[in-house]
Amino acid sequence: MTNSYNKYNFHNHTFCIWNEVDFVEIKELKINYKSKSGSSYIFTEIGVYRISNHWGRASNCRWRLNSSTNYKNQNTSVGFAKWIDFLPNDETSNLFFIKINFETKQVDFFHKNSSEYDGKAILRNANQTSKVIQNIKIVLNETAWSKHLQFNDLNFLRKEICLELINSEKKLIEIKRTFF
Repeated sequence: MTNSYNKYNFHNHTFCIWNEVDFVEIKELKINYKSKSGSSYIFTEIGVYRISNHWGRASNCRWRLNSSTNYKNQNTSVGFAKWIDFLPNDETSNLFFIKINFETKQVDFFHKNSSEYDGKAILRNANQTSKVIQNIKIVLNETAWSKHLQFNDLNFLRKEICLELINSEKKLIEIKRTFF
């Protein structure tokens, strides 16, 4: 079943990756709706612009801003998403998978209905996905977790553990035990 999203339903239980655009792109457009949280929306035939200072979890949605800069919440940005970019979301279904860029140490989650999904990655619900991402960030950016492990190449170890985290249902503690 394919969901069809539009200005009347895009804000109800959806996942979307918005692409950041320059404010110049909307300067001649009229705001159609302003939310209680202060976000503004401009509707077009093919999609919607969102002017906001908060991204991530918005009400019952999970909306991520794809930005070429290091975006920080509280900075107002403009995102654009096509209606076809919105995907169904709920908190209990296994809809999400995780990808890691080891060079940049960037960790992101994607929806199983996105073009990014290869059909092989472990799918998790939103809460499980968030917990695994937290552990991956610890492994990628900290060293305290590795102090009792018998391994010389920390970068190799980081990669092995992170890949195990995203490709299995094992907990970090279980994975670490294999390296004692």
